[in-house]
Amino acid sequence: MLNSPPTVAFDTVLSDETDDSNWISMELAQKVFNFFKDAPLSRWTDGNNDCEDRANALCMLLDAWNIPNFKGWVFSGYFLKRNLGSLINYWNYHVAAVLPVHVNGTVQCYVIDPSTDSALQLLKDWALRITAVDTSYYLLKESDIYIFPPRKITRDNWYRKNKRNYNWTMQGLSGINGLSSIGKAHLSFNKQAVKRTAERFKKMMKDNPFSALNGRVLSNDALQ
Repeated sequence: MLNSPPTVAFDTVLSDETDDSNWISMELAQKVFNFFKDAPLSRWTDGNNDCEDRANALCMLLDAWNIPNFKGWVFSGYFLKRNLGSLINYWNYHVAAVLPVHVNGTVQCYVIDPSTDSALQLLKDWALRITAVDTSYYLLKESDIYIFPPRKITRDNWYRKNKRNYNWTMQGLSGINGLSSIGKAHLSFNKQAVKRTAERFKKMMKDNPFSALNGRVLSNDALQ
């Protein structure tokens, strides 16, 4: 008997409510994707390197540049609900930055994740692409959410950005998982590399590569 193709379901219970009044055009979304695809700090070829830190870094930059954003999460069916279902690469979950994009009169969520695709992906398509077996569950969270709790996950008990996980994000961008025993050892010998990463990151926050657009594709004003 052949296995059924993988499927995905949107988890309305865990997802945050979002405001559809703040969005960007597809033109800007494509520019943002291409910028991050080529940004060396993102380490897209390292598929198992702290996706939450990559997503966190992208969202922090987008916030600094006044570009609306969220985070998209996908969980394997087994990890989230103890059902059948798994993700690619034996991941329990995956997360990436999301852009709200105005398309044909509606606002749609597009994912920035060059580690899994070379172009923008609709949130549902992104989740399906990452699903290996049976059903996975995807959701949308506010961009200042960093990670979910290690035990029971509810909509409102997630950890938000703080100084400590900012440091983890800088370590992740440097290729170091500071929470693992191996990562802690690497960190002790690579503190200067992490410092340089943090300095480059702060410079990127100040140097908005899209400021010259002057709002032309930044908001719904462009389509009114």
